[in-house]
Order: sequence, then structure tokens, then C-alpha cells
Amino acid sequence: MSDLLGIGASGVRAYQGALATTSDNIANAGTPGYVRRTPVLREIAAVTPNGALTPAGVTLGLVDRAADAFRSNAVRTSGSDLARSETGMVWLDRIEQVLGNSALDDRLATFFNAAQGVAADPGASAPRAVMLEHADALATAFRATGASLDQATADVEAQARSAASDLSGAAQALAKVNSAIGRSGGAPSPSLLDERDRLLESMSALVDVSVSFDSAGRATVKAGAAGGPVMVSGDQAASIGVSRNGQGALQFHLVMNGEAAVIPAQGGAMAGAIDGAQRIADAKGALDQLAVDFVDAVNAVQAGGEDLSGNPGAPMFAGVDAASMTLALTSGAGIAAATPGSGPKGNGNMGMLAAIRTSGDFETRLTTLQSVNGAAIAARQTVIGAQTAIHDGNMAARDSVSGVNLDEEAVNLLRFQQAYQASARVIQVARETLDSIFQIR
Repeated sequence: MSDLLGIGASGVRAYQGALATTSDNIANAGTPGYVRRTPVLREIAAVTPNGALTPAGVTLGLVDRAADAFRSNAVRTSGSDLARSETGMVWLDRIEQVLGNSALDDRLATFFNAAQGVAADPGASAPRAVMLEHADALATAFRATGASLDQATADVEAQARSAASDLSGAAQALAKVNSAIGRSGGAPSPSLLDERDRLLESMSALVDVSVSFDSAGRATVKAGAAGGPVMVSGDQAASIGVSRNGQGALQFHLVMNGEAAVIPAQGGAMAGAIDGAQRIADAKGALDQLAVDFVDAVNAVQAGGEDLSGNPGAPMFAGVDAASMTLALTSGAGIAAATPGSGPKGNGNMGMLAAIRTSGDFETRLTTLQSVNGAAIAARQTVIGAQTAIHDGNMAARDSVSGVNLDEEAVNLLRFQQAYQASARVIQVARETLDSIFQIR
């Protein structure tokens, strides 16, 4: 009879634990990073005096965690690729907005068209005032565009510093989880392993990582794929920073145990920030060269002619790049419309201004700058679409193994409830039988 009580009691304890595990699965069905648990029930056998085995109940063994390392790695890899593309797209869109909002192409066309008005009536003051006004508007547009790209450079650096700080925090948190796993005696709790995997996924969204696990379940992480420097090892974590390389390009580095190393980022938001910084630098370089060439060409035309007073033309513009471009000429009378010696009615030098409009190709160069960025946006959108599909597929494959299926859990809940009730009934029957026996005595 005592065996019957023991069997019933073991069933109550085992199925109570199974019900708790199933309840956890249901409660955390929508929790990011939660991996489904499966209660493992094992039969207990007792040894009789003659050496035979006899059933003695059931026990809840270790709770299995339905994780798939290969599928989790696929999610990290595809997520890292997608994060790089999405972050890079942010800065391509920023460049497009800067170039589009400045209306530089319209300002260039208006300036050259205003020069034709001066050529039509070089002795009149009104066309000269109009041309000077449009020249000032053009300089303002160049200056605003250059300043906007400078601000974009500052913003992408701020994003890079934020990503570096987030990665440092995640690395330190993972080192603490590793330490806790090491103290678990080889049996870390499922929630601890969930946190480990969640941190790994968040780190891979920032930079591509290579991950390996020891027998205890502690993660060793290298930044920038398998050949990169170690970022987390055991309970040690690196600190991440932002710097510039010898060519002035944005890069990330880490310092661990006093050793510094550059992170060869090929994925994640950090690689996207590097891409964005380079795109902004290229756009700014092209715009600055356009501004310098325009200023030099217009000022050369000015120097080759005479103003309304018969004096050699003074520079119309000043500046060493787009952000510093200003109007240097203070009066429309200073526009050198005439060729030397032709007098105040001369307009020959305005023909030289029309010639540099063609030879300098300024408007076409600006259009090309915009179209190249637009083509890059279109190509990146295609890539993002493909990467999103791949990432979604990898997540679905992982979740098919580790995700919670509420229908299955509902069935398990009912099954374990019935088993719990049956075990409780066994105890009740055993007690009733004992009571009856005691009453007979």
C-alpha cells in the first residue's frame, strides 16, 4: 500500500512540474527570445530483494529546451546582413533628401539664365541686380547643401557611437550570463540560455559575429566573422569604440585585456553606418569639387572682362568648398559683362559665361550625383527585399522548432491535468483503502 502512495505522490509531483512548464510556454508564447520547454517524464523503478525491477512511479527529469543551434545561427547571420542594408538605406535616403531639398539644379539654371538677361541689356542696372540676387541664392543653396551633408556626417558618427555603446553593453551582459552558466554546475536554467541567445541575436544586429559554445554552454564571440578579434570570452568582455583610419574612413575597434584591434565589420548596423559614412563622404566630395570648379570658372570669366566702370572684373564668389561658398561681389555694376575695351554696352564676356555652362558641365554633374544616389537606393531596396525574405524564412524555420504552438500546449495542458488528477486519485484510493483496513482491525 505504501508503494501505491509513493507512486501517486511521485505522479503528483511530476505532473505538477509538467503543468508549470506548459503554463510557462503558454504565458511566454509572445515573448521575444523565449524557447519552448518540453517536460521529460521518466519512470522510476525500484529493486526488489530478489534483484528484479518493479515500477515505483514517475519523475520529472531535466526540462528540454527546444533550441536549434544551426537555425539560430542562420537567423543571426541573415539578421546581420539585413541590419547592414537597412542602416545603409537610412543614409542613402538622407543624401537624397539633402540634394533634393536644396534645389541646387534650379538655382544653377536660374543663375545662368540671369546672365543672359545681362547680355541682352548690359548697360541696364535691373538685369545686373537680378543676376546678383540669383548668384547670392545659388551660393546660399551650395552653402546649405554642404552644411546639411556636414550634419549628416556628424549624425552618422553619433549613430556609430551609439551602436558601439550598445554593443559594449551587450558584450558585458553576455559575459555575466557566461559567468552564471559556469556557476550552474553544467545544468544552466532554460531562462539563462534564453538570455544568452537573445544577447547573441542583439549583438549580431549590430555587427556580424562568430559564436562558439563550450561544453557548459558558455559563448565565445568574435566580432566581424570567424577571423575577427574576440569580443567575449568566458566572463571577459571587450569595450567597443569608434575611430577613423588613415584615410579618414569611419571604423570600429575593440579593446580587451589591454589589447586593441580593429573590427572588420561586414554586417549589422555598424557596417551599415560605415557604408553610410562613406556614401556621405563621397557625396560631399563630389559637391565640394563641383562648388570649387564653379567658383573658379565664374571668377576666371570675371577676371577676363570689365565691369560697368571699365575696371577689371573682381571675383563674384568666394569659398573653398560648398559649405563655405559666399557671394563676394557686392554690386551688380561689378559684373564684368564686357570684353576689355568694348565699353559699358559691351556684352562679349557674357558669352564666356555661357560657354563655361557647357564646358564645366555643372548641371549635368549635379544631376549625375543625384541619379547615382537614386540608383543606389533602388538597388539597395531590391537587396533589402531579398534579405528580408531570407531572414523571415530563417526565423520561421527556427520558430518551427523552438517557438510555442498554443494548440499543442493546450493539448499538453489537458493531458497533464488529467494525469495529475489521476495521480491524486491514486493517493486518495490508497488512503481510503488504508482507512478501511484500519477499521477492520
